[in-house]
Amino acid sequence: MRDYLLSRHLLLLTVIFGLFLVCPLMAQTEDAEPMDTAAAEAEPLPEPPPPAKLTSVEDSPNDHGHSVDLSWELSPIDDGSGNVVMGYEIWRAEAADGRGEFKMRRRLPYGVTFFSDRGDKPGGPDPMPNGKEYWYKIRTIGPQGVYSESAVVGPVVPEGEWFHTGKTPVAVAVVVFFFFTVYFIFVARSGKELYVRPLSGISAVDEAIGRATEMGKPIMYVLGLGTASDIATICSFTILSRVSKKVAMHQSSLMVPCYDPIVMTVAQEVVKNAYTEAGRPDSYEEDSVFFVTQSQFAYVAAVNGMMLRERPASNFYLGMFHAESLLLAETGSLAGSIQISGTDQVAQLPFFIVACDYTLIGEELYAASAYLSGEPTLLGSLKAEDWGKGIFIALVIVGVVAATTGWQQFIDWLTVRL
Repeated sequence: MRDYLLSRHLLLLTVIFGLFLVCPLMAQTEDAEPMDTAAAEAEPLPEPPPPAKLTSVEDSPNDHGHSVDLSWELSPIDDGSGNVVMGYEIWRAEAADGRGEFKMRRRLPYGVTFFSDRGDKPGGPDPMPNGKEYWYKIRTIGPQGVYSESAVVGPVVPEGEWFHTGKTPVAVAVVVFFFFTVYFIFVARSGKELYVRPLSGISAVDEAIGRATEMGKPIMYVLGLGTASDIATICSFTILSRVSKKVAMHQSSLMVPCYDPIVMTVAQEVVKNAYTEAGRPDSYEEDSVFFVTQSQFAYVAAVNGMMLRERPASNFYLGMFHAESLLLAETGSLAGSIQISGTDQVAQLPFFIVACDYTLIGEELYAASAYLSGEPTLLGSLKAEDWGKGIFIALVIVGVVAATTGWQQFIDWLTVRL
């Protein structure tokens, strides 16, 4: 009896232990079933948007090459909101058959229909050699990264152009100016006198030299602070030659304080040749053209001291000037000199105008150089420039009328496209 009860107890314990093992497994099975169902019911990816259509893939016009222009039609569902079409990706392949590896060139926003694929010359960070074939396709990007692709288009070969057709008006203007320049140089060399608009500063040169001769006082000629390669200084050399020749003929004295030693060397040769042309080489004094200093205000102080001591009858300030312009002109005015100035530095012109008797404004300095030298090449260029200005003014007037009346064809002819 005792053994029977013991066996019943063991059987009961075994059943209880088995229930403890089975219940968790059943619980795990019941919990796992909802997770699989949630995964199965996850939201599916949206449908890819309809692809864009590449309509044009061609070499970029009027460039140096290494560029291809692409145009396409938007995806039919691209409403410009960015909700259904997120953007477009440009892909390019270099394989000979167009089926090689495509590489993305640029991602563009929705609504864009044009892209210029520009690269560098061979050896650059993004080489795109001319004369090589390229294929393109475009991806239309939808929500959650889904996309569709257009058909592959190509090949297209980038090439550089020799002439930019958008700059044809500039080419025509250069040809016209060249024609006028050659024509007027030919006329000047033939001995025909060319009319140059009178400038008060030019007319006053002889007056200033005559005044110095009558007063028995020197003439001071200041070339400015420019170098020998500056246009204003080169023009000043030409005027200095004319002034030196007159000084030699009138037996007056000349002072040319120089800021730049190279300018001084050139000026010495200019004055020496002028005295020789005047038939008075023995009257030339090398010390009349001298170097002062290359310190701006030390130079001004030295020249102003000369003005106050020597009291020149006439002062010429012709060349490139900066902050020293008013200091020189005011001191010369206090010294009682007649003063003629000229510079192409626009900021200094007001000071010369208020402090000097005559002022050559801007390019009048160049005109004075051509007029006083009498050189056919310079006079021909001066006349060609005047005619060019006249044509330009006429075109501006006609352009205003065309823009007012809607004459678009005329505006297109004269528009320069870069």
